[in-house]
Amino acid sequence: MKKNTKKSDKKIALIAGALDLPFFTRDALQRAGWDVYVVGLKPFYDARLKPDIAVRPAGGWPAVRQFRRRGIKKLTFVGALGHPNLADLRPDLWSIGLLFSILKHQRGYDSMAVALNKALENRGFEIVAAQDVAPELTFQRAGVQTKTKPGKRDERDIARAIEVSHTIGKADIGASVVVDKQVIAVEAAEGTAKMLERVVDMRKNHKRPSGVFAKMTKPGQDLRIDIPAIGVDTVNAVAAAKLRGIVVNTKTCFVVDKDAVIKRANELKIFIMAVDE
Repeated sequence: MKKNTKKSDKKIALIAGALDLPFFTRDALQRAGWDVYVVGLKPFYDARLKPDIAVRPAGGWPAVRQFRRRGIKKLTFVGALGHPNLADLRPDLWSIGLLFSILKHQRGYDSMAVALNKALENRGFEIVAAQDVAPELTFQRAGVQTKTKPGKRDERDIARAIEVSHTIGKADIGASVVVDKQVIAVEAAEGTAKMLERVVDMRKNHKRPSGVFAKMTKPGQDLRIDIPAIGVDTVNAVAAAKLRGIVVNTKTCFVVDKDAVIKRANELKIFIMAVDE
């Protein structure tokens, strides 16, 4: 009996959205000994992922039925989601009940994630943070992760960026900020990539690199859904914006393809600083 419980504890469903993070998460979980059942969310997931099942965001019952058949109680969510089209909004009966539970408790984006977690837990599932079961996906130790190191001015920008990130995070505005002596950009509803595009356009005539980009978790954020992430594209955008470096949290910010991210940062002379704050 104990053996069956142990085996069941190592089963997990990976609910996958877009981009590369689901690939790295699946592989990291498997390396850590997990039996991973992959669910692709239509139309966002990458077909190369070859999920065990694909469902609409509002059509979760076929996946739930498989979870119950296979004894899967742990769920983890990774990958980006765009705006679904109308065809994706045809909820099945199970999803309608879940949606009502979410809307009943939803106030702002973060509380929507909290409400989703609570609704799923009430239906017998445990929502697991991918970074907790696959810690290799994050920077585990604080400090500079690259050959390029921050200077004195960078350290002042880092401190200011962390302070501002906490302020906007508490207000549920966004998770990212750009500081170059002063705050020059704050993430809003457009997301991090679009914010960095604005900074690139704003600093076309900027001569020497200066300033930092910080992507931090929000104070009190539920870290089981919608975790901040950086990747090679982030490093490229930071370099294009003529910024000096990147600041992220340890343990709570995904680094998509960590080796490639550090390699690219070193090539572009961008520093990456991980902080415990």
